[in-house]
Amino acid sequence: MAIQGDERARRREPESGDADQYDEEEYVEPVSAAEAAREGLRQVVELTGRDPVGTTSLQATDDGWLIGVEVVEDHRIPASTDLLGLYEVELDIEGGLLGYRRVRRYQRGKGEVG
Repeated sequence: MAIQGDERARRREPESGDADQYDEEEYVEPVSAAEAAREGLRQVVELTGRDPVGTTSLQATDDGWLIGVEVVEDHRIPASTDLLGLYEVELDIEGGLLGYRRVRRYQRGKGEVG
């Protein structure tokens, strides 16, 4: 029985090559949903120079996050006639920008029909 215990102990010990393998792999800390939403909004505002309205959607993807961001594209009088833009922002798991695009442009006072 003592031999079996020694064999188990030897099996648990990492081999010299195994320790190096783990050092080379990087662990990536994913951003939280709230951080992703803030970063998506910040990126669109910085890239477009538009005034932010807010984050409208947030979806986790295999590679990171997909965030919907609404901005004022054209201020008008009265404010209920402002033109708004809805942007879709794609972030990687660390919160880095992968891409963005405007998916819709509409008047603030006009709600979705349907």
